[in-house]
Amino acid sequence: MDTFTTLHYLAKGSTMQREAFTVLTRHNIMPLLGGYTPMLAGTFPLDIAVKGSDLDILCYWQDAEVFKQDVTRHFSGFNGFTLREAIINNQKSIIANFFADGLEVEIFGQNIPVKEQLGYSHMVIEYKILQQKGDDFKNKIIALKQSGLKTEPAFAQLLGLNGNPYLALLEYVL
Repeated sequence: MDTFTTLHYLAKGSTMQREAFTVLTRHNIMPLLGGYTPMLAGTFPLDIAVKGSDLDILCYWQDAEVFKQDVTRHFSGFNGFTLREAIINNQKSIIANFFADGLEVEIFGQNIPVKEQLGYSHMVIEYKILQQKGDDFKNKIIALKQSGLKTEPAFAQLLGLNGNPYLALLEYVL
């Protein structure tokens, strides 16, 4: 899905999307991650971000140590910078968090091409559901998120999906 491969749609989007665009461009975040095919995923591209939502940037690394060094070199000067490793879906994952102009940024890297990562798959499915279900559904998702629910559980609840919401959403048939 080419809709999300550049950030231009953010510049013409909602107030929160324009704010995200400003932060990402002011700090050259995507160009600094350029060697890792970065892609903004999650709530901002879908225009369902709420106060406290973070900018989720998916990255594909081939050398974990070089990725950690690059992320640390470029972003450790930002407020609240942390870097950690975790095993997520049986994959080594490197996650950095920091704040830029008051917005939290999360850089999520795996040795998996970005368009094959689950975060991207979730976003594409959620995008299609939002297109199909319309503004009323979108507003209900936003309301659930404002009440504290995470994105995938909010979708699962409204769609009546049972079990693990992250897995159930991947299996949802449009």
